[in-house]
Amino acid sequence: MKRTIRNTYLILMDIILLSLSIFLAFLIRFEGVLPKEYVAMATTHYFNVILIKIVILYFFRLYNSLWIYASIEELMEIFTGAVIANGAVLIYMFFNQIDIPRSIYIITTLLDIMLLGGFRLSYRIYRKYKLQGNIFKKTDKKRIMIIGAGDAGAMIIKELRNHTNLHSEAVAIIDDDIYKKGKIINGVPVVGGRDEIIDVCKNKKIDEIIIAIPSATKREISEIVKECKRTDAKLKILPGVYEIIDGKVNISQIREVGIEDLLGRDEVVLDKANIRAFLHHKTVMITGGAGSIGSELARQIATYEPRKLILFDINENGLYDIEHELNRIYNQDQITLDFEVIIASIRDCRRLEEVFDHYRPQVVFHAAAHKHVPLMEKSPHEAIKNNVFGTLNLVVSSQKYGVEKFVQISTDKAVNPTSVMGVSKRICEKIIQNYNSVGSTEFAAVRFGNVLGSNGSVIPLFKKQIADGGPITVTHPEIIRYFMTIPEAAQLVMQAGAIAKGGEIFILDMGDPVKIIDLARDLIKLSGLVPYDDIDIKITGLRPGEKLYEELLLSEEGITQTTHQKIYVAQPINPDINLLKNQINTLKTVIHECDEIEIRKVLKDIVPEYMHQ
Repeated sequence: MKRTIRNTYLILMDIILLSLSIFLAFLIRFEGVLPKEYVAMATTHYFNVILIKIVILYFFRLYNSLWIYASIEELMEIFTGAVIANGAVLIYMFFNQIDIPRSIYIITTLLDIMLLGGFRLSYRIYRKYKLQGNIFKKTDKKRIMIIGAGDAGAMIIKELRNHTNLHSEAVAIIDDDIYKKGKIINGVPVVGGRDEIIDVCKNKKIDEIIIAIPSATKREISEIVKECKRTDAKLKILPGVYEIIDGKVNISQIREVGIEDLLGRDEVVLDKANIRAFLHHKTVMITGGAGSIGSELARQIATYEPRKLILFDINENGLYDIEHELNRIYNQDQITLDFEVIIASIRDCRRLEEVFDHYRPQVVFHAAAHKHVPLMEKSPHEAIKNNVFGTLNLVVSSQKYGVEKFVQISTDKAVNPTSVMGVSKRICEKIIQNYNSVGSTEFAAVRFGNVLGSNGSVIPLFKKQIADGGPITVTHPEIIRYFMTIPEAAQLVMQAGAIAKGGEIFILDMGDPVKIIDLARDLIKLSGLVPYDDIDIKITGLRPGEKLYEELLLSEEGITQTTHQKIYVAQPINPDINLLKNQINTLKTVIHECDEIEIRKVLKDIVPEYMHQ
């Protein structure tokens, strides 16, 4: 009802404006004098002419627009509608053999555009004045600088103006295109390139920076973010084009800048045909399916339409979450995914046998493990039972029930290990390399470093410490780690599995290492706070089993490039399966005797490079 009243009001106003346009056109053409013959003619055909124009303007949807948001698009509709409407009037006059000066049509068209457009823009100005007060008066709005003078930046400026509840206004635009400097976009000046970010923030008292370059690569975004970090402004970013599905830009899509933006790691290019051939219509089992890597593998594997997906984990809460997520995404409407969640432990040989016998998985991704270094130093028995013997149970079941391919998730902590967790994962690598030479199952391992945001990792810990008011705890000022995102890690694990032939240890390209203390400072700044002033950083000392830096390669391992630019393969070290079996039997004996010193001695025998701190 309200919309009908508004449209009726607009039509009545347009009738008045169109009538005024005709009257003024004749006055202009005849220099203020209205010839009697044209007055009589106008009276006769007035209603038909107005009706023609209103119908055509209605056809151009001039009564469907929200004129508080009137912009160049709406003005173009008025322009087109006015030209066509007056063209229709010209045709009407021609068929009725009415002769009036052609200049009248041109003047009327121009006046229609001016009056109709002016009325609608004046409505927008009135609404803006009503909502914001005097539009010429300075306000206490948050001052925004946009980085990117393209379509996205222009649309963000419009969105900020439309959403008055945000109390924000764009005051400057940064763009590296020198030809855009000095130009005005939606009333906001382009003031310079990225080398002027710091000066502009200082001079214009910028409160917040929004990076609006959806087409930029991750590395380009990383460089811009690093420059912006040198200011006191809060940082936000518009997602990349791959995240904006509909191609439209709005305020809700702007997010906080995250640590992943600082890493500068470009999106992984996958050989999807190869991965699809590896996973499509296969029964795929993921151990540790409730964990960060396991659940992300489930999300991504699901897109390749496996015959069945089995999520195996002891963590019931995590499995509950991923079960509901997959059901919400896939098992609605016409999209279906056949999957099962199984709550069980890889230590339980009997339960594993039942699962393998019933489901007969063709591909196994083994992501289940105890991974916390300091905790496993305190409980070495549990680390060995779960990581080593749990993996051995899986390997034996995989061979027995004809698994085609088995992919072990390993870690950089397995290289020259100084912790029980690290040495347990190195033994797992040895197990899969040794058992690859027996039977038809192809075993491979994928070795990578830390994963941003994974359960129990440093990023969630730092965020919680910041939320609690600090301090952030860092074990050593020089400690460094390699990082990648969870989706990237899962993608490369699938790719490595697809190209594996058996016996390989794949090493993922982790990029450049990052100082943990720099990571802490970045997180504080990205939270809009000042390191050491708002949030302190406290050095606590290295924890048991922790190294200053991690390695991805043993000294005796050489690496070669695979068909994927971000995946390398270590040269295999000749296995001795009988020796390994004897050593593992010895380890099983000392585990049950609960003698930590003896456990570490046997671990050293199996992995000579293990150095207990």
